[in-house]
Amino acid sequence: MKKNIYISRRNFIRLCGGALLFLGTGCGSLSSETDPVVKTASHALRGITGDIDAKYIRQIITADAAVSRRIMWQSDETEKDAEIEYRSVGSNSSVSLKTTSESFTDDGITCYLHSALLTDLIPGQDYEYRIVSGNSGTPWHAMHSANDGAFKALIFPDSQSNSYDGWQELAQNAAKRNPDAQFFVNMGDLVDNGEDHTQWNAWMGALEGIMDRIPLAPVMGNHETYTLDWKVRLPQAYLHSFDVPDNGSDDFARYYYSFDYGDVHFMVLNTQFDETNDFKPGLLDEELSWFKADAEKSTKKWKIVLMHKDVLTYANHRSPDRKAGIGDIGQDFMPGFDALGIDLVLTAHLHTYRNRGQLYDFRPASHGPFYIITGVAGDVRYPGLWVDHPFDKKIAPQPETDNYLTLEASEAHLLIRCFLPDGSEIDAVEIKK
Repeated sequence: MKKNIYISRRNFIRLCGGALLFLGTGCGSLSSETDPVVKTASHALRGITGDIDAKYIRQIITADAAVSRRIMWQSDETEKDAEIEYRSVGSNSSVSLKTTSESFTDDGITCYLHSALLTDLIPGQDYEYRIVSGNSGTPWHAMHSANDGAFKALIFPDSQSNSYDGWQELAQNAAKRNPDAQFFVNMGDLVDNGEDHTQWNAWMGALEGIMDRIPLAPVMGNHETYTLDWKVRLPQAYLHSFDVPDNGSDDFARYYYSFDYGDVHFMVLNTQFDETNDFKPGLLDEELSWFKADAEKSTKKWKIVLMHKDVLTYANHRSPDRKAGIGDIGQDFMPGFDALGIDLVLTAHLHTYRNRGQLYDFRPASHGPFYIITGVAGDVRYPGLWVDHPFDKKIAPQPETDNYLTLEASEAHLLIRCFLPDGSEIDAVEIKK
């Protein structure tokens, strides 16, 4: 039996005496078996007499969360005959939907990934769903469809960790304090090592009771691309674990996407150009073209960008030659954010919370997008590393600890609040137009 020993990137580098890590490939084998997606007519509830093998049940955001929802889960067995059964709360009948399944091998471990897309939801309704196969099944799980009104979402920065206990405590407490949150975002670097299946299990296990009842909008980070020996590969586990909305790309499906919730259009951008370019070049150019077209066709009042790496560069105390300024990602994307009327840009990656206010034409302004780097939600921290940027308006208390954010959206405003793990508010930004 394989014994899994997790070594963090920092400890790996220390053990190797700080040797340079060169890029390399690594991927698990993948084979898929797909059942046709067939929805049956409404029927009386079936009796459930046994349990089904269903782990890490999760809702994934869809392009239009008012009428659709993606349900995913994992199993050790094939569960080829599994279905999603769903109903309006309190109904005596339900609808069943067959699922697609694929086997996925990574880190020497094979599991079966299952997915079903529910497409006939009524906006603003309370539903419940369960996974069934024959007379075996799971308990019912809550599900709520979006409407055009106000909503609240939870925003979690980088959750990569050495131990995911702190991530679990932060996420669970944030969810308890915000029972009205309708979905949540994880801003990339979900795990520390993208090939380590034990970390994915720990990350998902920490979200049980959350991701099964409200949908997740994941953002890909650079740590999703790392192999067990800290080289770089394509983000295999991330791409298989999250069946996000289609972006129309043949080469970069699931790398970036957009979705609507209420009167907000969210664009989830991918910033892993350096990590993917040796394997699949062209991500940046394709994404820039897609982003412009996607933003222009949206009729929603508010437009929000979610992206992992930040648009600014920060000086730090370990590298005196590193200067504060606008990074390559900022040079590539910020002119488009200006031109397309983006209201809010949320980033991550640096494990620090910084509110930079409005920036336009690469400088502070009284108009243009608001820029916030969201902080850190795991136990990987960089105390005393960053030198304050001239654009910083609000910084989390130092030395930095975990934090999370809430986003409240209505016709009148966007309200973003940042909280410490104990629920203490450290910053608030209100956007009106």
